[in-house]
This record gives sequence, C-alpha cells and structure tokens, in this order.
Amino acid sequence: MMMQTNSECINPKHSLLNVMNKFIAATNNMDETVMVPSLLRDVPLEEEEEGPKLDNIICPSKQGDMYQHYLLLKSIKRDMEWGLLRREMNGGAGFLEMAAQSGEENSAEDGSDLEQQFHYHLRGIFGVLSKLTVLANRCTNRYKREIGGGGCMA
Repeated sequence: MMMQTNSECINPKHSLLNVMNKFIAATNNMDETVMVPSLLRDVPLEEEEEGPKLDNIICPSKQGDMYQHYLLLKSIKRDMEWGLLRREMNGGAGFLEMAAQSGEENSAEDGSDLEQQFHYHLRGIFGVLSKLTVLANRCTNRYKREIGGGGCMA
C-alpha cells in the first residue's frame, strides 16, 4: 500500500471531475428551470458587466439568442454523459468527434509528447467547461427574469 504525501493529495475543488460536475449541475438546473424553452427565442444573451463576453466565445461567427445557447448546452452535456458512440449511431458529428479527430491528426503529424498534449487539452477543457457553466447559469437567470421568476442565482 502506498502512502501519499501532502503534495500528492488532490484538492477536489480543482479536479476535472469537479469542473465537469459543476457544468452538469448548472445545465441540469437550467433544464429544470426552463419549462418553456421557446420563450428564449430571440432573447439576446445579456452581457454582465463582470466576466468574459460569452457570446463571442461560444458563437464567434454569429450572435446567437438564448435558445441557441440553451440547445448548445444541452447537446454538450448529452455528449459528455453518453460519449461519442451515441452520436455516431445517430449519424451526427458533434464537437467531441471533431476534437478527437483533430487530436488524432495532430499527434500523428508531430509525434509530440503525450503528457504535454494531455496537459494542453486538460487546460482547455477546464477553461471551456468553466465558461459553459457560467453560460448555463446566465441562461437560467435570464429565463427567470423573462418570466418574472423570483431571485436569481449567482
């Protein structure tokens, strides 16, 4: 049995599983709150004064409405929970397939160190999931404001 030193202990607050769980929880909360998704059509993503401009991060080529963001978040969550096989069986290509194919091509071409590739993509997935979690919370809060719901979450 191996003993772990304090430096080897993992802080769950900074783990990939924690970031994934936060995104899934925020998306589940959004899905439970948004009873009539069509009410989000033509509702622009309202920028909050603090934080990044998520509209440009999520859909840089077009300004989407809240409904598009709602569908995107649900699709990404479904891909995370069910993996690539489900989309392949349905004949659709999602974000994860494109990323996996791109990663295979890059690793075959440059023969880079796998540990460096892993850390590069891990930093990327942390950043993306954090932004998607903020977007899910904003979508939930915006829906509550649109229907005149009570207090908004932070």
